[in-house]
Amino acid sequence: MNTQTTNENPLGTQPVKKLLMQFAIPSIVAMLVSSLYNIVDQFFIGRNVGELGNAATNISFPLSISCIAIALLFGIGGASAFNLAMGKGEKEKAVYYIGNSAVMLFGCGVILTTITLLFLEPLLRFFGSPDNVLSYAKTYTGIVAIGFPFLILTTGSGHLIRADGRPKISMICNLTGAVINTILDALFVSVLQMGMAGAAIATVIGQVISAGLVIWFLSHCKTVTIRKEHLRISRSIIARVSSLGTAPCSNQLAMMIVQIIMNKSLKYYGSLSIYGEAIPIACAGIITKVNQVFLSLIIGISQGLQPITSYNYGAGKYKRVKSAYLFASTCGFVIALIAFLLFQFVPRQIISIFGNGSESYFQFSISYFRIFLFFTFINFMQPITSNFFTSIGKPKKGTFLSLTRQILFLLPLLIILPLFMGIDGIMYSGPIADGLAGVVAIFMVWNEFRTRPFR
Repeated sequence: MNTQTTNENPLGTQPVKKLLMQFAIPSIVAMLVSSLYNIVDQFFIGRNVGELGNAATNISFPLSISCIAIALLFGIGGASAFNLAMGKGEKEKAVYYIGNSAVMLFGCGVILTTITLLFLEPLLRFFGSPDNVLSYAKTYTGIVAIGFPFLILTTGSGHLIRADGRPKISMICNLTGAVINTILDALFVSVLQMGMAGAAIATVIGQVISAGLVIWFLSHCKTVTIRKEHLRISRSIIARVSSLGTAPCSNQLAMMIVQIIMNKSLKYYGSLSIYGEAIPIACAGIITKVNQVFLSLIIGISQGLQPITSYNYGAGKYKRVKSAYLFASTCGFVIALIAFLLFQFVPRQIISIFGNGSESYFQFSISYFRIFLFFTFINFMQPITSNFFTSIGKPKKGTFLSLTRQILFLLPLLIILPLFMGIDGIMYSGPIADGLAGVVAIFMVWNEFRTRPFR
């Protein structure tokens, strides 16, 4: 271990609470900005296009989740590998993790764009699009797909820039694109009345500009210098990055699978209810994206925790690792409790932000908010704990934990409960899965802190 490097790096010396605030706040802003792209589009589409437009953005949402999954695979994976290597004093090796990750981020984005455009209509129908929503979804998704490489590069590289010790720069890159997207959404959708196409074009322009900033800042790293040889893909480097990024990526992929099943279930059981096909899909889409704002805060905390725990675990400073985790969990609980109160007491006011609808539309939205998100106050545990295990070099535990809520609990419940309860079964599957996932997370981290390094 390079003692001098450890002593000089603030990750190993500054108070962990100060470090977490320093890294988490920009990370939270960056995650909120990523959510803002969808929220802003939903806002302007809801007010200018209507319920079918809102349903269309929900149909395309699995592709947005795919982008985030790839970004986290190589973004968090690369950042964790980089910080662990730097904590051990392996600076020359560390730089390869950033270079290889950046190349994979953009390359995978190009592949996803190509697949989406080649199989656009079959994909949207597979995601559960009703016939009266399909044309809106094709217009929106066909344009947004062009921006996938830039979205993935921006989101993933934000973690790399943060790992380099520049969390504010990461925030600026994301915030710039979001502000531009918001301004252009207002111009294209509200003023020029360009509808779904206008919202999609505004999104892509914001993503391209953000990606340009990211490329410039990655070429001017603070702690290392990236050269051409660091961009050549190495199988061993990518294997290490992928292993550490599997947990957050798996969580997103699980969310994508659940989202697809959810859309199909909402369409089928909605058609058998008083709400019809489109209303449940539109309402669930809005509520999912509102919940994404809450999750962005929690994930932002977990991402701010990552460089602190990775570096100090690599440096053998286990008390600092535990202290950082406990403080992050406390912050997560406070945010989760506030979100729970909002979701329970002002759901109609929240849904009204995204336009008007029928009384059935609001009736379903309010029920969905209050039932599906009932255990919001415990939903901070799984993301923070899953990312914690990944950041200390234990990706198998992190991956398992990331799959508990979505795959092990929620997916079977989404299939079984509606058979007996109809569309209400979809709503009740959420709190049961959340409660079980929270209990598993608490048990796993409690057991980890009983092991030798932390005692």
